[in-house]
Amino acid sequence: MLLSFPSSARFLPLLLGLLVTPLLAPAPAAQAQDGNVIDEIVAVVDGKIILRSDVDGYVLGLTQQQGMTYSDQLWMDALNQLVDQEVLTIHARRDTTIQITDDQVDQALDQRIRQLTSQVGSESRLEEIYGKSIVQIKADLRKDFRDRLLAEQIRGRKMNNVRITPTEVERWFEQFPTDSLPTLPTTVRVAHIVRYPKASDQARQEALEIITSIRDSVVTGTTSLEEMARRFSDDTGSASDGGRISDIQLNELVPEFAAIASRLPIGEVSEPFETTFGFHILRVNERRGDEVDFNHVLIRVDESQADPTEAIEYLSAVRDSILTQEIPFELMARRNSEEEASAEVGGRVLDPQTRERDLFLSALGPSWQSTLDTMEVGEISKPAEAELLDGSRAYHIVKLQKWAPEHRVSLEQDYQFIKERALQDKQARVLREWIDRLREDVYIELRGKARRLSSSLAQAPPSQS
Repeated sequence: MLLSFPSSARFLPLLLGLLVTPLLAPAPAAQAQDGNVIDEIVAVVDGKIILRSDVDGYVLGLTQQQGMTYSDQLWMDALNQLVDQEVLTIHARRDTTIQITDDQVDQALDQRIRQLTSQVGSESRLEEIYGKSIVQIKADLRKDFRDRLLAEQIRGRKMNNVRITPTEVERWFEQFPTDSLPTLPTTVRVAHIVRYPKASDQARQEALEIITSIRDSVVTGTTSLEEMARRFSDDTGSASDGGRISDIQLNELVPEFAAIASRLPIGEVSEPFETTFGFHILRVNERRGDEVDFNHVLIRVDESQADPTEAIEYLSAVRDSILTQEIPFELMARRNSEEEASAEVGGRVLDPQTRERDLFLSALGPSWQSTLDTMEVGEISKPAEAELLDGSRAYHIVKLQKWAPEHRVSLEQDYQFIKERALQDKQARVLREWIDRLREDVYIELRGKARRLSSSLAQAPPSQS
């Protein structure tokens, strides 16, 4: 749930999460009237320089992605975050027990490249923005990512040792005046068992015929696989780039796809094959160990022709078994749910971002609300269609485990919610104090804009906000 109390840490998410993720591209540097680019060193941390453009790029991300308003204080806060990361990295290097492997760096780089590719639409667009190939981009970012992972590991060690007692939780909560406490919308705690309706034989046959026709055109030389991907592929993430997906680990692919990608001769176009996403053809361009570079075309099966009868009957039978034989819902979810993420935890539905169990009812969507509005706590619904949290549509039965109407936050009703916020606040304070001590052992010098702002902000009267 994206709701929190006031925090003593202005940059709490950055202190407790991934400290600084390299931005998509450097922010535009300031330019003089004659067109010459102006940049300057604004800090030196044990010999490592931080440029004004580095801070500007970070601030740009904060204002665009987190909605913060630019100010001199924000700029200095951003600079201090960059300095903090360098300080942590330096101390992590000094700690011989902290090791980062090449595989860890590769995985972090690959994940970031996929995120950026998804944001801009294709790898070719990403290369255009950077003015470099994907290989060059990774090479340029490798050292920064290794440093970031070092900083994260030493920070994680410190944070794992921070605990909070019930007394501390109560004292933290009591500092807020009653009229300043947030009001929580109606929240629910639910578990479900999911079944996906099976596409009709006709819909599957139509998709197979389309992918077969596409393959025939490619292997006869009538057209290229890239052109077919751009025109027909249902994989929106790669279609505009000719179906190209590069530098992905085999274990990140669904098993059916990975099996073909691992053994298909380089340069050969596969026969059509089916995965949970639909029908594919695939051409492997390169394999390096467990990493593969390929182009593919995906034709999805028309789900509008899916027959829900089997899914509904299956869920009805599962529900009857739970009610009549008193089999635990959690056990049946693990055995019968087709949604892997929730099945692994006994059907519990968790917020995809925060992993919290208490969910805002209004955020679950109309299909969930129409089911839950008529239920009592402990009741199990009849099979119903729903849009799942990952956006897919399926049928499920739902167990309502908790219902909390809209209310002002209180220790009695929301202890876990309050405890998590209090712990985050304590972690931020402990981390800030710890990093300040670490700074004492590192040479730090402010220059240029940073020195000017540091002086002016120190002389400014305290804010009344």
